Amino acid sequence: MRFRSQRVAYYYFVVALLLYGLQIAVGLLSAAKYLGPDPLLHILPFDRAKEIHTNLLIVWVLTGFMGAAYYVVPEESRTEIYSEKLAYAQLIAWTGMGLVTVTGYVFGWTAGNKLLEQPAPMKLVIVVVMLAFLFNIVMTIWKAGRWTTTEGVLVAGLALSAVLYLPALLDFDNYTVAIFYRWWTVHLWVEGVWELIQGGLLAFLLIRLSGVDREVMEKWLYVIVGLTFIAGILGTAHHYYWIGVPHYWAMFGGFFSALEPLSFFGMAVYAYSALRRSGLSHPNRLALHWTIGSAVYSAIGAGILGLAHTWPAVNKWTHGTLITAMHGHMAFFGAYVMIVLAMITFAMPGLTGRDEEKSSALGMWAFWLQVIGMLGMTMAFAAAGIVQTYLEHILGMGYLDTQHKLAVHFIMLIATGSLFALGVLFFLIDFFFIMVRAPRKAGSAGARTSVAPLSPQGAEGGE
Repeated sequence: MRFRSQRVAYYYFVVALLLYGLQIAVGLLSAAKYLGPDPLLHILPFDRAKEIHTNLLIVWVLTGFMGAAYYVVPEESRTEIYSEKLAYAQLIAWTGMGLVTVTGYVFGWTAGNKLLEQPAPMKLVIVVVMLAFLFNIVMTIWKAGRWTTTEGVLVAGLALSAVLYLPALLDFDNYTVAIFYRWWTVHLWVEGVWELIQGGLLAFLLIRLSGVDREVMEKWLYVIVGLTFIAGILGTAHHYYWIGVPHYWAMFGGFFSALEPLSFFGMAVYAYSALRRSGLSHPNRLALHWTIGSAVYSAIGAGILGLAHTWPAVNKWTHGTLITAMHGHMAFFGAYVMIVLAMITFAMPGLTGRDEEKSSALGMWAFWLQVIGMLGMTMAFAAAGIVQTYLEHILGMGYLDTQHKLAVHFIMLIATGSLFALGVLFFLIDFFFIMVRAPRKAGSAGARTSVAPLSPQGAEGGE
């Protein structure tokens, strides 16, 4: 850690990981409800459990993104954060919003479309917090008088995330119109501007973990940005196939969705090319594993599995089935969860003043259990989705009869999900109890010690 104010990131990571653990616990509960009997049926029915599971995912990942930005921007701009107090106040408001919203879901206090069920007052808090965050980040860069392409892409992704949340504030009586504009937030986040955030963080990590030349890495980043804007934005049309809009959306959706995997493949290629030059010589091997894993898993989950059912002729049969869950789980985990965990494992030695060469065995177990568990969950969803598609859409079997036939696949889902949850638990233990107690670096004054800013010459040499 070069700058004292980077310590703000640690507290964002703490909140993000606590919400991550809660999200996984609710996810396992939701899967178990498929098998029954459900003793919580009248206390926390499936629809509310699912709302909590999916909304916690969005909240904790955004929290991780903001924490990562508060670590990366001072590093890239070589200056302290404009206002630490504002950063802490923003975190308190954000955490309070998350707790109130999740508690409200338990009692049925929801509004809006799927994934955007936050009540109107909470949506306004989200807007205020995001604006405060952007103000703080922009003023930090302005104060420094310099910025890099890496942080520019990262901040652009975060800024567009705030802008694209605004359609979520609109309310429409017509269901088709409401669904049409819902994707302006949901799709353009997860298959659009969040890819810019992933690309910026991936570039930052690869520059420091591989030692590859910044100019080479940032040229790759321009390619990723271009592919994201061409395919990711226009690919929104693949959500418009069956909601009652004109038929030409199927043509746009099929064509541009087929291009969407290119940006994820591009990330995998430039991660491979960077590490091919340097090998795995960096001492923070855990951060290397999460970084490589993000590039590879996003290419498979978001790229290949997304492409597998995005064609209109295929989606006609798979739409609304567990095939979507197959794609969504691996895509989100690879593209966004893994990149946040990569940033956390990379930043922790600097944030705590500990030795990055002493990555714990538990941390590596956490990585492999999550990777293997997610692969198993993806396969379980795939098998269940294929059977569901055949029974419901080909044979015409009723929904409840079909769900009974899928029970065996949900046994596998819960088994592999439990393996994944164990990996998450290991990561939390590693973060809260082991990373902060690892051997200190030589000359370190202690955990989260302030480090004097380097001069521009010193900072350049440190890269």
